[in-house]
Amino acid sequence: MTPTARSIAYLREQMVPVDTAERWIPGANVRRDLFGCIDLVALYTETTAFIQVTTADNMAAREAKIRASQHFTELNKAGREVWLHGWSKRGKRGERKRWTLTERRVQ
Repeated sequence: MTPTARSIAYLREQMVPVDTAERWIPGANVRRDLFGCIDLVALYTETTAFIQVTTADNMAAREAKIRASQHFTELNKAGREVWLHGWSKRGKRGERKRWTLTERRVQ
């Protein structure tokens, strides 16, 4: 299961409407994020959240990618929240490791 699929499952479990915002570009064989940095759009009661999903080890690079986007300031001005989801396997030594979400708002 990909990190994006894990975030979608997590948000749906929380009863938050969510959909993928990235798209596949055939011919170029690449994925393109919405505004160059958004993978998911989640509709919370009080706000619309734009989410970048990655592994926990890659969160710093993804946060830099978000901040470098020319649309980041406009999203914040428009009252939209930009979140970073990082997934990793964690657990005590000798015990089964479980997928864990690190969630951080980028401001």
